[in-house]
Amino acid sequence: MERTERPRGLTRRQLLSRATAAGTAFVVGAGFVAAPNAVWAYETTHLDARAFATLVQMARDIYPHDRIPDENYVAAVKGYDTADAASAITAGLAALDAAAQGKGFGSYLDAGWERDRVDILRGMEESAFFQQIRGGLVTGLYNQKAVWPIFGYEGESFSKGGYIDRGFDDINWL
Repeated sequence: MERTERPRGLTRRQLLSRATAAGTAFVVGAGFVAAPNAVWAYETTHLDARAFATLVQMARDIYPHDRIPDENYVAAVKGYDTADAASAITAGLAALDAAAQGKGFGSYLDAGWERDRVDILRGMEESAFFQQIRGGLVTGLYNQKAVWPIFGYEGESFSKGGYIDRGFDDINWL
């Protein structure tokens, strides 16, 4: 079996690995965001790429689950990348970055430690912006069928005869 030559130039994998080596949290371009570990990428339409990357990090910091992949957090916040929501989200993220600057960071994304970012969020938890994002994440994140097995939820049970005869008490992760 012959190997084919790869085209010369920078591959997607090389780009992402170099971004990781440089310590970049996200690869951000004009309307495009990608995680350095190549788990997810998203092309934005109304928010700039850095704003969207900030939303994803904010979502992960509000509801941190190590076993939930980043693409589920992306799916949870992509509803904010609309023409109607963009101005309010941009203003809220500007306030978030200002709060981060008040703590000595250049922006929210520049706060490298989770505890520092959580401290910034705690200072904003009474704001309408924070409550909007937190409230949206409850359904945006936990209504995804892909995350249900992580928590041991098998989905609705009515169509299968209910929970009583299906081992409703067989949860082994508690």
